[in-house]
Amino acid sequence: MNEPAVRPLVWASLRPVGSDCEKLRRALAGLREKDAAFSVDEEDVDGRVIIRATNELHLEDICDRLVREHAVYVKAGAPKVIYLETIRDASNGVGKFINQSGGRGHYAHVVIRIEPNPTKGYELVSETREVSIPGKYLRPIDEGIRYALKVGVAGHEMTDIRVILCDGSYHETDSDDGAFESAGFIALKEAVRESGCVLLEPVVSLEVAVPQELAATVIADLKSRRADITGIEGASANKQMIRAIVRLAEIIGYAADLRLRTGERATCSASLLRYRQVQDLPPAGDDLIGVTANKPKKPKPKSGAEAVEPPWLESNC
Repeated sequence: MNEPAVRPLVWASLRPVGSDCEKLRRALAGLREKDAAFSVDEEDVDGRVIIRATNELHLEDICDRLVREHAVYVKAGAPKVIYLETIRDASNGVGKFINQSGGRGHYAHVVIRIEPNPTKGYELVSETREVSIPGKYLRPIDEGIRYALKVGVAGHEMTDIRVILCDGSYHETDSDDGAFESAGFIALKEAVRESGCVLLEPVVSLEVAVPQELAATVIADLKSRRADITGIEGASANKQMIRAIVRLAEIIGYAADLRLRTGERATCSASLLRYRQVQDLPPAGDDLIGVTANKPKKPKPKSGAEAVEPPWLESNC
């Protein structure tokens, strides 16, 4: 039950030009058949479709391919960093979902403990007995917890959390998947309120290939972005390779700026190095759409639990 190793680092909004979101979505679905490294949010935001990609160049390539392969034109918003959340301390949470509105009721009771799980993503471990919670309910509990992790505390997806299912109870006739999904959601939301939330940002390893006569200018610019220069070496007879470690937030827009600054004579590539706690908070409103887009679509009620919907509660960090 771990998270995937590859995750998108940036998101952007695409507004269709001369078409609609539905046509744009069909075109994006076609692109994803060849490129599963980007994702598309399920719900539109103010007539825009939110996509998440590995980096800025990836976003540019998606927009170019929309035109070349599907004749779909878009106006892309500025790329934004995808921040994550995690917890500082261990804490406990209890989730109870009891619904009796005539006819068959819905009952579920879940007790969990959460702990920091640095660099290992999300894990769910069950220490409960079958007599307390039958094994068939572990999957819906896991789904409810995952929905809560998607929402986060301050609107960003949560990661690096180990969840221990400690105890709980069920009812022979009133318990079902939907009830336990809701109980898992409630338990996780309660636990993270007591654990102290931390905002995480991506730090990347950057490589810039640049003509020797422009290297000093590029290095000065990188230092102004608070990059740590880790190496400078000859890439060819007249080019140098500059390697650096830098916060992704410092180089949003860097690829286009580098092309302009060097007359398109330099190229760059970046890969995720690690996530670290944010030291400077992102600008107010920087991820307004992203907060909305980070919230998952409400799941459809499970079979046999038509009256059950997880409680989509709002909370503040």
